[in-house]
Amino acid sequence: MKIDHIGIATNGIEDAATFYRDSLGLDVAEIEEVANQKVRVAMLPIGESRIELLEPVSEDSPISKFLAKRGPGIHHIAMRVEDIRASLDDLKQRGARLIDEEPRVGAGGCLVAFIHPSSTGGVLLELVERRED
Repeated sequence: MKIDHIGIATNGIEDAATFYRDSLGLDVAEIEEVANQKVRVAMLPIGESRIELLEPVSEDSPISKFLAKRGPGIHHIAMRVEDIRASLDDLKQRGARLIDEEPRVGAGGCLVAFIHPSSTGGVLLELVERRED
Protein backbone atom coordinates (compact mmCIF):
# COMPACT_ATOMS: atom_id res chain seq x y z
CA MET A 1 0.00 0.00 0.00
CA LYS A 2 0.95 3.60 -0.55
CA ILE A 3 -0.46 6.96 0.40
CA ASP A 4 -2.35 7.96 -2.75
CA HIS A 5 -3.28 11.44 -1.57
CA ILE A 6 -4.21 13.64 1.35
CA GLY A 7 -7.57 15.36 0.95
CA ILE A 8 -7.79 18.94 2.19
CA ALA A 9 -11.15 20.70 2.48
CA THR A 10 -11.07 24.28 1.22
CA ASN A 11 -13.52 27.08 0.62
CA GLY A 12 -11.89 27.67 -2.78
CA ILE A 13 -9.31 25.55 -4.55
CA GLU A 14 -7.81 28.47 -6.48
CA ASP A 15 -7.00 30.37 -3.27
CA ALA A 16 -5.74 27.25 -1.52
CA ALA A 17 -3.59 26.24 -4.50
CA THR A 18 -1.77 29.59 -4.33
CA PHE A 19 0.14 28.54 -1.21
CA TYR A 20 1.16 25.16 -2.62
CA ARG A 21 2.22 26.71 -5.93
CA ASP A 22 3.92 29.90 -4.73
CA SER A 23 5.40 28.66 -1.44
CA LEU A 24 6.15 25.00 -2.18
CA GLY A 25 6.56 25.01 -5.95
CA LEU A 26 3.84 22.43 -6.59
CA ASP A 27 1.74 22.56 -9.74
CA VAL A 28 -1.94 21.82 -10.17
CA ALA A 29 -1.98 18.81 -12.49
CA GLU A 30 -5.74 18.76 -12.99
CA ILE A 31 -9.01 20.21 -11.76
CA GLU A 32 -12.27 18.35 -12.14
CA GLU A 33 -15.76 18.24 -10.73
CA VAL A 34 -16.89 14.98 -9.17
CA ALA A 35 -20.64 15.41 -9.50
CA ASN A 36 -21.67 12.38 -7.42
CA GLN A 37 -19.69 13.76 -4.47
CA LYS A 38 -20.66 17.41 -5.11
CA VAL A 39 -17.07 18.67 -5.11
CA ARG A 40 -14.43 20.21 -7.34
CA VAL A 41 -11.00 18.76 -6.81
CA ALA A 42 -7.52 19.91 -7.71
CA MET A 43 -4.68 17.39 -7.74
CA LEU A 44 -1.16 18.54 -6.92
CA PRO A 45 1.48 15.82 -7.34
CA ILE A 46 4.15 15.58 -4.67
CA GLY A 47 6.52 12.64 -5.03
CA GLU A 48 4.55 9.42 -5.45
CA SER A 49 1.51 10.98 -3.75
CA ARG A 50 -0.76 13.95 -4.33
CA ILE A 51 -2.47 16.67 -2.39
CA GLU A 52 -6.16 16.81 -3.24
CA LEU A 53 -7.84 20.16 -2.64
CA LEU A 54 -11.60 19.76 -2.19
CA GLU A 55 -14.10 22.55 -2.78
CA PRO A 56 -17.86 22.06 -2.31
CA VAL A 57 -20.12 22.83 -5.27
CA SER A 58 -23.38 22.79 -3.30
CA GLU A 59 -24.62 23.48 0.21
CA ASP A 60 -25.46 19.79 0.74
CA SER A 61 -21.98 18.58 -0.23
CA PRO A 62 -20.20 16.52 2.42
CA ILE A 63 -17.35 19.04 2.13
CA SER A 64 -19.77 21.93 2.86
CA LYS A 65 -20.84 20.13 6.02
CA PHE A 66 -17.21 19.45 6.98
CA LEU A 67 -16.24 23.10 6.46
CA ALA A 68 -19.22 24.34 8.49
CA LYS A 69 -18.34 22.05 11.38
CA ARG A 70 -14.53 22.07 11.35
CA GLY A 71 -13.34 24.71 8.90
CA PRO A 72 -10.65 24.21 6.25
CA GLY A 73 -8.09 21.48 6.82
CA ILE A 74 -7.27 17.83 6.39
CA HIS A 75 -10.40 15.91 5.44
CA HIS A 76 -9.04 12.43 4.73
CA ILE A 77 -6.04 10.27 3.97
CA ALA A 78 -6.29 8.03 0.92
CA MET A 79 -4.44 4.76 0.62
CA ARG A 80 -3.89 3.12 -2.75
CA VAL A 81 -4.83 -0.56 -2.92
CA GLU A 82 -4.52 -3.09 -5.72
CA ASP A 83 -8.00 -4.61 -5.32
CA ILE A 84 -10.50 -2.35 -3.57
CA ARG A 85 -13.25 -4.97 -3.36
CA ALA A 86 -10.94 -7.50 -1.72
CA SER A 87 -9.68 -4.79 0.67
CA LEU A 88 -13.25 -3.85 1.63
CA ASP A 89 -14.17 -7.51 2.19
CA ASP A 90 -11.10 -8.01 4.36
CA LEU A 91 -11.78 -4.90 6.42
CA LYS A 92 -15.43 -5.89 6.89
CA GLN A 93 -14.41 -9.37 8.07
CA ARG A 94 -12.06 -7.74 10.56
CA GLY A 95 -14.93 -5.67 11.97
CA ALA A 96 -14.17 -2.28 10.39
CA ARG A 97 -17.11 0.08 9.98
CA LEU A 98 -17.41 0.91 6.29
CA ILE A 99 -19.05 4.04 4.93
CA ASP A 100 -19.01 2.48 1.45
CA GLU A 101 -19.63 -1.27 1.22
CA GLU A 102 -19.20 -1.00 -2.56
CA PRO A 103 -16.68 1.22 -4.33
CA ARG A 104 -17.83 4.24 -6.30
CA VAL A 105 -16.17 6.30 -8.99
CA GLY A 106 -14.08 9.17 -7.66
CA ALA A 107 -11.74 11.78 -9.10
CA GLY A 108 -9.77 10.69 -12.12
CA GLY A 109 -12.07 7.72 -12.67
CA CYS A 110 -10.56 5.82 -9.73
CA LEU A 111 -12.64 3.47 -7.63
CA VAL A 112 -12.94 4.78 -4.07
CA ALA A 113 -14.51 3.76 -0.76
CA PHE A 114 -14.41 5.35 2.67
CA ILE A 115 -13.78 3.74 6.06
CA HIS A 116 -15.54 5.32 9.04
CA PRO A 117 -13.29 7.24 11.47
CA SER A 118 -14.65 5.17 14.38
CA SER A 119 -12.62 2.23 13.04
CA THR A 120 -9.42 4.17 12.26
CA GLY A 121 -8.68 6.13 15.42
CA GLY A 122 -10.60 9.21 14.29
CA VAL A 123 -9.23 9.54 10.75
CA LEU A 124 -11.45 9.38 7.67
CA LEU A 125 -9.67 6.85 5.48
CA GLU A 126 -10.28 6.46 1.76
CA LEU A 127 -9.25 3.43 -0.25
CA VAL A 128 -8.33 4.13 -3.88
CA GLU A 129 -7.91 1.69 -6.73
CA ARG A 130 -6.43 3.45 -9.71
CA ARG A 131 -7.48 2.12 -13.07
CA GLU A 132 -4.17 3.12 -14.58
CA ASP A 133 -0.92 4.55 -13.23
